[in-house]
This record gives sequence, structure tokens and C-alpha cells, in this order.
Amino acid sequence: MTTETFIENQPEKASVHLRPVRRIVTGENALGKSVFVSDAPTPNHTGGKGSPPAQVVWATGEAAAPGADPAPAGQAFAFHSKGGSLLRVVDFPPDESYDTQELARFLDEHGVRDHGNARHFWFHKTPSLDYAIVLDGEIYALMDEGETLMRAGDILIQRATNHSWSNRSGKPCRMAFVLLDLEPGAIG
Repeated sequence: MTTETFIENQPEKASVHLRPVRRIVTGENALGKSVFVSDAPTPNHTGGKGSPPAQVVWATGEAAAPGADPAPAGQAFAFHSKGGSLLRVVDFPPDESYDTQELARFLDEHGVRDHGNARHFWFHKTPSLDYAIVLDGEIYALMDEGETLMRAGDILIQRATNHSWSNRSGKPCRMAFVLLDLEPGAIG
């Protein structure tokens, strides 16, 4: 199925909030030659009350589903995968569109929310080394002290620190995250 066909077949509500990510997977054939195993929209979609639309493109480690596709439709993922990695694409809506109570509930369900005196509603901390790449739009990366505006092409190396994302642009911001599990106490 092509990305265009996938988009056309989505319910109206989903097509407004989700731009599919084309996932191209390689492998080897019986002769040991490299081949394309699949080329289709990423099947794993999440989002809903409190959380932005996201697509897990690939996973390794404990969170990966058994079988040929480690990130099939319906597979639940935490913020990172113990002993492995996650590749996730997130479409951050503008800050003003969040239900901050629902987002707090979402962050609490995953045990990552900053319960201190956080200066922004998205503050959280995960035991992971994250490569955060802005694909489209712009977003502010916030630390406990300081912030910086990121635009398409910018990459932030998040080393298991308390952080937040603030989209003040009035338009969605698409980011890709490569999340690598860290041992307790490690900072990458």
C-alpha cells in the first residue's frame, strides 16, 4: 500500500492529525543479496487524549514485538525500550491546543513527569539517550535552566536530563527521535 493510498483510506479525523511516515525496510534474500522487504506507511500509530500523534517506526530491545515487525499496529510502547532503541516520529501541536491535565496524566502513566516546580507542562525525564531531530516546523527545547529554538534540520542530544518541548509557532512541528536505553546513572 502506498502512503497516498493509506492517507486516502483514513477516517477524516485521523487524516487531519496524522501524516503517515513511509517506512522502507531492507533485508536479504535466500541468495544473501540485499533487497527491500517492505515499503509502506508505518503501521504503529499512537496519540489521543493528552498525547500528540506519534508513530513508532522501529524498535529493538524488550519493547519490540515478536516476529518480523517489531512495531506493528497496536503494539504499545513506553518512552524508551529497555535494552534497546525506539525510532519515533512525533507531531507536536501548538502549546495552546494541549489539555495540560490529560498530558500530565499521560506523562504520569509512563512515570516520567517532573513533579517539582516545572516551568512548562511537558517537562519530563527518561533514562535514555535521545537524538531529537526537527524534520518540519520549529519548537523550543527547554532545560531546567535555559531554552533554545530548534528549526528543521537541527538536532538535540538529550542525555537523560529533565526537559520539555514547547511549540509556540501556531503550527505543528514534526520531530524524529532515536531513543537509546541507558543503564541507571549513565548519561550517554
